Amino acid sequence: MTGPLSQEQRLDYLVEAFKMDSVRYKDYPTPADTDGKRRLLRSLMNIRMPKPLSADVLAVQDEYLRERIREKGITDVSDIPPIRDGIFLWQGDITLLAIDAIVNAANSAMLGCFVPMHTCIDNCIHTFAGVQLRAECHRQMEQLRRHFGPDYEQPTAVPLLTDGYNLPAGKVIHIVGPVVEGRLTPFLEKDLEDCYRNTLDLCLENDLKSVAFCCISTGVFRFPKDRAAEIAVTTVLQWLKEHPGRIERVVFNVFGDDDRTVYEDVLHHLP
Repeated sequence: MTGPLSQEQRLDYLVEAFKMDSVRYKDYPTPADTDGKRRLLRSLMNIRMPKPLSADVLAVQDEYLRERIREKGITDVSDIPPIRDGIFLWQGDITLLAIDAIVNAANSAMLGCFVPMHTCIDNCIHTFAGVQLRAECHRQMEQLRRHFGPDYEQPTAVPLLTDGYNLPAGKVIHIVGPVVEGRLTPFLEKDLEDCYRNTLDLCLENDLKSVAFCCISTGVFRFPKDRAAEIAVTTVLQWLKEHPGRIERVVFNVFGDDDRTVYEDVLHHLP
């Protein structure tokens, strides 16, 4: 496709391109309305396995996603007021944050969420980064499997760094949080602490000066929100104390009002 395209034309083009890329859904009826087309495109992106995609389609995808993000409104990390030295709290969509790195609550397969239109952060990040993100995750996991064996899955609290592609964030740090099956144990609490500490260590190794953490493990992984926030804040503050000036901004990103209240309470009661 040549010449400048409107956003609606990009959407139409991508819906048909991703349908043709899918054996199962190539004949699926295309909705007439914009929201329906957006849902279909996102669903087709969500279920797509990591495989090559033509350069022409990728170029239109990139233009479309970057414009969608601009339409929704980008927040620069420098515009967020600090809670205390180096610590920031921001309520919003992490895919709209311009920052050195954002943290993705991933699963051990490290390929993103394959459930169409799922609202988890893993799905949102992979959707708006573009299909290149799943492809890079796949490449890195294949390299790890060549080293550790064909059944390798990413362990809890071991971060994996990728580019951000179409996101305002330069990098994405994917990390598997602990899963609470029954009661909360000190072992699980230590795993969550390691998620934050190891992520900050990775930022330090890669000269990333700002990072936004999502609420790791508090969704379908069932870690209690109050205790998770306590661990997150105390671990980050201790790390910053041990590494003064090495990371300039650590953002705790929350989406819902309940998560914001939890973090505000924890930050308010810390000495």
